[in-house]
Amino acid sequence: MRIESRYNGPAGSGNGGWSAGIFAAEADGSGPVEVTLRRPPPLETELTVVGGEVRDPAGELVAEVRPAGVIDAVVPPVDLETAVAAAARYPGLVEHPFPSCYVCGPQRADGLRIFPGRLPDGRTAAPFRAPAQVSAATVWAALDCPGGWAVLTPGRPYLLGRIAAVVEALPGAGDECVVTGALLRVDGRKALVHTSLYGPDGSLLGAARATWIAC
Repeated sequence: MRIESRYNGPAGSGNGGWSAGIFAAEADGSGPVEVTLRRPPPLETELTVVGGEVRDPAGELVAEVRPAGVIDAVVPPVDLETAVAAAARYPGLVEHPFPSCYVCGPQRADGLRIFPGRLPDGRTAAPFRAPAQVSAATVWAALDCPGGWAVLTPGRPYLLGRIAAVVEALPGAGDECVVTGALLRVDGRKALVHTSLYGPDGSLLGAARATWIAC
């Protein structure tokens, strides 16, 4: 198992959602799982999952994968037009702590280019055109950053610490989807967020709950 360099989040480490999706796919068991990142996922490194623990070649713990139970984390959808308007207000276009992020980095022409902007009620929303090749990890990645941008503010970066997701279905290549995010609460340096991904017909493709940690 390897996180390719193109799937980075912060420079030099894997995007949290993509990495968690890869770890979840490799772990034993079935049903929704929760991934806790114990350190930034290394890029281009052979990783193994044994007993729910992701370790690098030196045996260092990278992440833990556990059953998640029921994930009741659905954020209501918006229509595509509303999502496009919100994306035009994406604060990351002006100031971004990790501008080369595979999911939400404005510098990445080859990334997912999900730019979550705020709605009047505080939720985030963004359009998402599914890439030519789609996997469960793509959905995990799409469910990652829109939650973070529900709490991120200029000068106050956060990193994904834990995410639990359920993938109901994969979008088709080129599908125009919508992703929404919501902040539930902030407890010290921790923020609990929910995200949801919707297909072109409005069907729920995936949902996640996540904990983000202020840097």
